[in-house]
Amino acid sequence: MKYDVTVIGSGPGGYVAAIRCAQLGLKTAIIEKYNVLGGTCLNVGCIPSKALLDSSEHYHNAAHAFAEHGIELDNLQVNIQQMIKRKGEVVKSNNDGISFLMKKNKIDTYFGLGSFVNKNTIKITDAEGKEQQIETEKTIIATGSKPTTLPFLPIDKQRVITSTEALTLTEVPKNLIIIGGGVIGLELGSVYARLGTKVQVIEFMDSIIPTMDRALGKELQRVLKKTLGFEFFMSHKVTGATNEGDVVKVTAENSKGETINFEGDYVLVSVGRKPYTEGLGLENAGVQMGERGMIAVNDHLETNVPGIFAIGDVVRGAMLAHKAEEEGVLVAEHMVGQKPHINYNLIPGVVYTWPEVAGVGFTEEQLKEQGRAYKIGSFPFKASGRAKASGDTDGFVKVLADKQTDEILGVHMIGPRIADLIAEAVTAMEFRASAEDVARMSHAHPTYAEAMKEACLAATENRAIHI
Repeated sequence: MKYDVTVIGSGPGGYVAAIRCAQLGLKTAIIEKYNVLGGTCLNVGCIPSKALLDSSEHYHNAAHAFAEHGIELDNLQVNIQQMIKRKGEVVKSNNDGISFLMKKNKIDTYFGLGSFVNKNTIKITDAEGKEQQIETEKTIIATGSKPTTLPFLPIDKQRVITSTEALTLTEVPKNLIIIGGGVIGLELGSVYARLGTKVQVIEFMDSIIPTMDRALGKELQRVLKKTLGFEFFMSHKVTGATNEGDVVKVTAENSKGETINFEGDYVLVSVGRKPYTEGLGLENAGVQMGERGMIAVNDHLETNVPGIFAIGDVVRGAMLAHKAEEEGVLVAEHMVGQKPHINYNLIPGVVYTWPEVAGVGFTEEQLKEQGRAYKIGSFPFKASGRAKASGDTDGFVKVLADKQTDEILGVHMIGPRIADLIAEAVTAMEFRASAEDVARMSHAHPTYAEAMKEACLAATENRAIHI
């Protein structure tokens, strides 16, 4: 078979790229190593973790908040098997949805390991070792990433686990030790803390979610300690772990060089992710690698080999599903001569804990480093009528605006439904709105979104109404 475009990898970047290519009239194929479409995000990442987060949030509210609302329950129990079963059903529904989209857009799907024979020939090796080859004019590499491991902390997938295994536990841990205070660890820690697990987070840096605005990490740490009983050990360096059957013992050094011992029934290693390029045969096509195991690309996401592109987690930038999707669309449209663009500064980051956390644009720390004059407007959810009604009063919206022009430079939020609310900030910033522009927009009352308006009012000559 001969194709105009072949996409290797069917995660959010890959399948979106394939659909956009097909929409633009290109004969398209997609290759997936595993036996289902969707990649890490759909199968062992974004979607299943959100399913468990929702299930655990329902239980936590039933146990701790329903009585305040006049809802009384007896004999409340956790059925972890049902939670995992429901999560699997959610994943399968999405798998089926992507398969439908491939058929709808007449995209040929191949299951097996795709690897380059040469620039225009790709070999597909299925699970049984059977091989076939296809010809392609252009190729998009979208093979994603996998969890980073530590050389002194081998993953046994039984007691020392990654996020993949954490999504399929058949029991609620008594004590879960999380190595790494980033997004994935805090989300999965939240799942089990809501179900009664004691969660301890060991973080090498002095802040959780360290890539986001520092104010967000500080507030999230406070709330997770208050509402879920998280214990945080900041500026601690993990030095080892041993599986002793029913328990795992972890050793770490604190900032003073003292050895601290931890003991739990599971240890979740969550120290980031790394590009997955194994078995692609990139050398056969002459594709050059960049830094930290990533594939080197230009501004159009094309490698040094004309016609071979790479997107998502295998190239520079944040490892986010929606970033990969935008890049997939950009490459497809570039191939047919269109002029797409991506403003990487305006790709939001989200943490799906509760309260949710999100940020877009420059952080306050980055603006200070740049020496840029800025002003701050902030509004706490404890002053929001809608948040009071729902009982979600933790958190705030923080707006950073240029001191001279009032253009919004960054928005950082922690609170209820923030994962959705951050889109307002992205929209405003894409159109280079000023804080006053948003402050003068009508926001429905009572809504969580009013906090964005109030924060912008606060940044505009301190005009916030409700504080």
